[in-house]
Amino acid sequence: MKKLTDHGLRQLEELTEKIMEDSEARGIAIGIVNEKGEIQYEKYFGRRDAEKKLPVNRDTIFGMASVTKSITSLAIMQMQMEGILSVEDPVRDYIPEFSNKGQKDLVRIWHLLCHSGGFFPLPRIVVDETAREMGIEDSLDEELIYRKDFADEGIRRVAGRLDNQTRFTGRPGQRLSYCNDGFGLLSDIVRRHSDCDSFGEYLDKHILKPLDMTRSNISFIRNSLDENAAVLYTKENGRWRADKDFQNNAFVLHGGGGLKSTLGDMMKYAAMYLNQGRGQNGNRIIDKYSIEEMCKPRQVMKPGLYYGYGLESSQMGDITVIEHGGSLPGVSSNFSFSPQAEAGVVVLCNTMDVPVYAIGEAAMRLCCGFPFDRERPVHQERRWTGEEKKQIAGTYISGEGDRFTVKEDKDGELLLTLNGTEAKLKSVAPWQGCVCKKYADVYLTAFRDENDKVFCAQYGSRVFPKTMSEEE
Repeated sequence: MKKLTDHGLRQLEELTEKIMEDSEARGIAIGIVNEKGEIQYEKYFGRRDAEKKLPVNRDTIFGMASVTKSITSLAIMQMQMEGILSVEDPVRDYIPEFSNKGQKDLVRIWHLLCHSGGFFPLPRIVVDETAREMGIEDSLDEELIYRKDFADEGIRRVAGRLDNQTRFTGRPGQRLSYCNDGFGLLSDIVRRHSDCDSFGEYLDKHILKPLDMTRSNISFIRNSLDENAAVLYTKENGRWRADKDFQNNAFVLHGGGGLKSTLGDMMKYAAMYLNQGRGQNGNRIIDKYSIEEMCKPRQVMKPGLYYGYGLESSQMGDITVIEHGGSLPGVSSNFSFSPQAEAGVVVLCNTMDVPVYAIGEAAMRLCCGFPFDRERPVHQERRWTGEEKKQIAGTYISGEGDRFTVKEDKDGELLLTLNGTEAKLKSVAPWQGCVCKKYADVYLTAFRDENDKVFCAQYGSRVFPKTMSEEE
């Protein structure tokens, strides 16, 4: 790790304060750790509870959201290391509720690990609604995360719904479309085929406790009652909601976003990756080969950014950076590490839709000794062809509730309107454009079928199907 300078850290703190102001973020925790697990920097901004003016500290519990996918992948790779399964195995061999119908090729475990099972986004099947329909409640005496009947109902709903899809993004393994349901299936494979009775028990026994991550878990009710858990701040219909409802929009199966943790624990987690499977306490929880397999780029997310097994990878100059972020109501999270830079970075926030990834990237640039301000990508000057404009134009709807439309304006340019917000869609390559935003460019890539007709488009990390009315 390059020496962190006072000037560089002041720049990092100024950026954090600017992002907090722009996003109305309530509390942020930042930590930087080296390969020995030694804390190189930690700083706390704002409050864990703004109303009561309670501070954030190293043991404050935050939601991790999709950062959970890395720990689910780690569990699967542990089971492969132990010979319990192979990532090449068909998913249906482990989840009988998933028959793989409708697809010509088998969906294999590795497809789910890198979001390439071929599934379009679907509405969330959530914890509180499922529990209510089952007539059960979460309690400290009988937590939902350990209940077999709740897990059985969750996998029945999720696997059955995936099985009932009739349109697909492509063949399994062909392309990425971010799929929380797929990681739900993975966590249920862990539940059913490990030496534990639940996914939560497995994480406790094989990952969290061996790494001394004593403040981490996938519980809902325990964290809602924890005095040092952050209040979650979410804007709904223009008004702020503030509570400790960790069930809010939470997936019924927990492998995609159920982890809750602290800055202190997540720095231990980052250090484990820097040491290729060995915790700072000396405990090895997985072999080097499995860590390397997780980090390999396997699917394109956007130019320069790739997805492996529950982890993303990109280049920062000559340095490879591995990371994952997360977003849920009241949650914005990001963790990254680079063995070459001998550094791990964790940024946690208790407010939704805060670009904490920009803080994490800036911190990693300091660790690598690069200039604080990165250069934005330079896109080639290009115009859409008439055929591209004709085919890409239309409406695309995600089962998760988002939709966007693409249309041609009076100047012959394409405009993208997402959930009511309009932006210019700049052409950067054949069948690919981008929307230039403040901290990152979001790419749209149109995909064509065997008849060369656009049937879907990837915007960000999701593939949206084009509406049938437009295709006809």
